[in-house]
This record gives sequence, C-alpha cells and structure tokens, in this order.
Amino acid sequence: MNEALKELLDLLDLEQIELDIFRGRSPKERIQRVFGGQVAAQALFAAGRTVPDDRHVHSLHAYFIRPGDPAIPIVYNVERVRDGRSFTTRRVVAIQHGKAIFTMSASFHVTETGVEHQAATMPQVVDPEGLPLFKDRILQAVGPDSPLRDWVSRPRPVDARYVTPLTWEAYRDPELRGSNTNVWFRYDAELPDDPLLHVVLAAYASDFTLVDTVLLTHGLAWGASNLFGASLDHAMWFHRPFRVDEWMLYAQESPWSGAARGLAKGEMFTRSGKLAVSVVQEAMIHVR
Repeated sequence: MNEALKELLDLLDLEQIELDIFRGRSPKERIQRVFGGQVAAQALFAAGRTVPDDRHVHSLHAYFIRPGDPAIPIVYNVERVRDGRSFTTRRVVAIQHGKAIFTMSASFHVTETGVEHQAATMPQVVDPEGLPLFKDRILQAVGPDSPLRDWVSRPRPVDARYVTPLTWEAYRDPELRGSNTNVWFRYDAELPDDPLLHVVLAAYASDFTLVDTVLLTHGLAWGASNLFGASLDHAMWFHRPFRVDEWMLYAQESPWSGAARGLAKGEMFTRSGKLAVSVVQEAMIHVR
C-alpha cells in the first residue's frame, strides 16, 4: 500500500466528537482548497457511521457551496432524516469557519430482490495492464519545463490509466479533442471487505476526471489554459456491490456546456461489464 493510499484511509477515519457530529482533516500538502472528492467521501463516511450495517448506500446528492480550507478541520453534522423499514435517509452538512461549505443527502437501502436489466454497455477498450501509468503519461504531456511537474508527480492513492487522451494532450493537439473519457482505475492494495469503504472510495475517485471530460471537448487544460473551475453539484447511484481494489472502467461523457457551466456523466463498470455506479456532475468553468 503506497503512502498516498495510507493517508487517504487515515483521512476517512473521522473523529466522533458528539452524537452524529464528526471531524475530519485534510492532507498536509499545500493546496488552495480541499479536493471535492475528499469532502464527499468524508461526508458519506460520516453518514454511514449512523446507519445499521444491513443498509447500504444506493444514492447521494451533493452541493459544493464554498471552497474548503485545507488548513483547518472540517466538521460534519449528520441529521437523521428518516429511518424506515427499507430505506434510511441522512443529511450531512460540512462546516468550516462557522459556515456550510458542502451539503449532502444520502439514502441507504436494505438488500431486496426485484426486476433487473442493464441497458448500458461497457465500452470495448484495451485492458489496463497495457496502458501506461497516469504519472508517466502526464509528465510526458506537460513537458520538462512545466511548473506543474512537481504537482503531477506526487503519489496518488488511485491507480488511473487513461484509454482516451488527456486534457494536456488535447490542448497540444486539437485532433485529440472529444467529449468522451474512458479511464481504468483501482486502489492498488487489498482493502477490507467493508462495503461502505468501497462505496466511499468510489465517491472519492469519481471527482478526479469528470470536469476534465468537459475540458477535453474544448482543448482546455488546468495550468495551461487561463481558466478557473469548481464542482457545483454531484450525484451518484450505486447499483450493485463492487470492489475498488479491482479494476473498474470509468466511462464519461460531456453532453453539454454553456453559461460558464459544464455537465458531465459517468458510468463505472466492473471488469466483467456489470454497471456498478452512475455519476452526474455539473461544474463552473470560467475561461479568462
């Protein structure tokens, strides 16, 4: 297990400071704001700590309200909205400096049987073992003199391998632009069997590349184009059990952008082609 993954698991070990009140911290690296996937993962973990073990997350709907300050802890207040026979609902508010920076509603469901179908088909792509590591590919894309080299060379908890072009590659070559992104990802260590942990880590990984799918359409790239962006809202639906320490394909597309916003959708498939997670996110994108 690499140090980045160890630190992420440590960040998810929230401190309970009162009934339904938890406190989380951010990594010690120098960043301007807290990564949105981290806040979503910690909030979902806090909600799950108040729910019986026989109920599993089936959906979340979240709004990013203010940038998170990585220098101070984040307090997560969990509201027990409803505990029904089959469904449990929780609302979480993340607070810093006395103000809400993030809100989430999450729903949990007991295991039941019903009609089944899957219309979504996993894209036919090359296997992850035949693709270069993200770190190697992005370092080649940004070039030897880029100020981003220190940032992109940092260890990451997720092993992500791109099937489609990176935003930096499309920035340099307009022919690589497109509205679809396919990425294999996994956490490269054997993880505990706790279903909540795997769902939380999927939520963390889901925020890495969705906005980039919008940028890829227009040949924009962080650190190269004069742009500013931030996640606005994020929704996920969890369809079946899965493990994030096994390869999953994250198939993403951007159907629309305009009015300084961009919409992206994603589907996470198990390696066998089973649809496990659906994701939708809208982001603010300002090009100066």
